[in-house]
Amino acid sequence: MNTEQTLAAVHRTVTVRATPEKAFTVFTASFASWWPTGYHVNPNGYETAFIEPRVGGRWYERGPDGSECDWGRVLEWDPPRRLKLTWQLDSEYAFDPDPDHASEVDVTFTEEEPGLTRVDLVHCRFEGLAGGQSVADTVGGESGWTAILPHYVEAAAA
Repeated sequence: MNTEQTLAAVHRTVTVRATPEKAFTVFTASFASWWPTGYHVNPNGYETAFIEPRVGGRWYERGPDGSECDWGRVLEWDPPRRLKLTWQLDSEYAFDPDPDHASEVDVTFTEEEPGLTRVDLVHCRFEGLAGGQSVADTVGGESGWTAILPHYVEAAAA
C-alpha cells in the first residue's frame, strides 16, 4: 500500500491566438522558439531544446558544444489535442533516468472559438521525484510555469 503523501498538482491555463493545430505545433516542434534560454540544465550552456514527435521520444536540450541533457520522455502524443511528458529533473535539476521517479507535464489544447485555443498545463506526480515538494514549489511559483508560459503565448500568436 502506498503511504506517500500526494503533492498538489500545478495547474496553469493560457489562451493563445492560434488554432489548436498551430498551438500544438508551436508548443512542440517550435519549443526552442519560446522556451527561456536561462532555464537550462546543461553545464555547458544552452543552444536549443527539443521534444521528439512520438511516444517514447526524448525531451532534451543541446548546448553550444553539441552536448545534450535529457529532461524527460514523451508519454502521449495526440496532435493537436494532447501532449504528456515525463519531467525527470530532481530538485537539483539533475536528470534521473528512472521513470518511476518522474513527475509529469500534461498539456491539452482546446479550441474556444475559431483562432483561439485554451491550453491547460498540469504538472503533477511529484511524489516519486527526489525533492518533489521543492520541484512542485518551484514550477508552481512565480519563476516557474507562470513566468514561462507567456513566452509560449507570444510565440503562438506570431
